[in-house]
Amino acid sequence: MISDSGERNAAWVSQFLASRRSTRDFLPTPVPQEILDQILTDALTAPSWSNTRPFKIAVATSEVKERISNEFLSRWGVLSKIMRKGIRNKLRLIFTRYGLPTSNRSIIKPYAAELKPRAQRVGKELYELFGVKRGDREARDKQWGKNYSFFGAPVEMFIYIHKSLHLYAASDAGLMMENLMLSAHGYGLGTCAQGAVNIWDDVVRREFEIPKDYRLLCGLAIGYPSGSPVNSFKANRIGIDELLFKPKES
Repeated sequence: MISDSGERNAAWVSQFLASRRSTRDFLPTPVPQEILDQILTDALTAPSWSNTRPFKIAVATSEVKERISNEFLSRWGVLSKIMRKGIRNKLRLIFTRYGLPTSNRSIIKPYAAELKPRAQRVGKELYELFGVKRGDREARDKQWGKNYSFFGAPVEMFIYIHKSLHLYAASDAGLMMENLMLSAHGYGLGTCAQGAVNIWDDVVRREFEIPKDYRLLCGLAIGYPSGSPVNSFKANRIGIDELLFKPKES
């Protein structure tokens, strides 16, 4: 932001960045196409590896979004039961395989010991806010299932990266997404990046012409935030002391 005197207002920028939150409850209000076009344009001002822009986006709204959501919810209804104990659930898994991840299966692996406490903390604090008690598997699964209705957002974006650039493509997509999310924030929109939706790539491909060289990275829900308290939730953010490596001693 440039002040009237022409000087950069660095403090305002810091405040704006810190004010962004993940939105987990949206109003059904449609997002005007001109705003969507602008935030996508802003997203493309992010830097990229040799300017390759190794990413693509599938934008789902209206009936397309609903079809994807309905199939996701159907699969989650099955998968959430399969993940519970019981021979009947195991047999269903063996014979139907319906609901099992069709892509990005590594997402279900546990976090490394160094990272796990951070994930556990945000999960605990969020579920407490939702009123989900520890050990209530049914309530927890129901809450997790809201990922597949995109928390009520009118727009769901699916972010794809080109397989040839591997982690560099993911890095570029992350830079692009951050620009997109901050631009959306500037327009009064909320966003929520969603790793949960990347396990059923085939459902998205039914609706869009997606080349085989592209791999689904994540989803991104976009819309106007509701007044739900969950949208004021502030996840713990690590300090720079946890960010930086310690220099070796001489």
